[in-house]
Amino acid sequence: MLIAIGTKNKAKTAAVEEVLRKYFNDVEFVHYEVASGVSEQPFSDTETREGAINRAIRTRELAQADLSFGLEGGVHQIDGVMYCCNWGAVALKNGHVISSAGAQFTLPEEIAVKLREGGELGPIMDDFTKTRDTRHHAGAIGIFTNSLIDRKQMFQHIVMLLVGQVMYYVNNNDH
Repeated sequence: MLIAIGTKNKAKTAAVEEVLRKYFNDVEFVHYEVASGVSEQPFSDTETREGAINRAIRTRELAQADLSFGLEGGVHQIDGVMYCCNWGAVALKNGHVISSAGAQFTLPEEIAVKLREGGELGPIMDDFTKTRDTRHHAGAIGIFTNSLIDRKQMFQHIVMLLVGQVMYYVNNNDH
């Protein structure tokens, strides 16, 4: 089974690969760097979802894989509080697309201010932690949950939701 992933981000690719290996045998993975078609820093659930769907569709078009995944992280505000949000999508070979959302958590106001000023969460987190490539490892969720959950684990949850829905769709495609 050919599985295509629309990113080369280490946290996202590891999430897809680990989950798919649990549920399918003989899987082969290919990674593509594809554009999300949304802002570098998506600023709503709607825009973040759209980015995930765009990545899944663009990856399917490139790979013609059995399953093509797109994962996208973004932020949104509710009552002035900034939340990190995450979406995933999978495009099946027949063109059917399924999307799901994952965990959301509050971001500290000092991070939210920089986002409102036009910053992107990845570089903001690198400055905040004085490290590089936070988005490939712990991510904001790892930092702000005291390492109880990292970015890969957060995306694994979304991928599990998607895989479960794919299994349902495949088993019930006559509806």
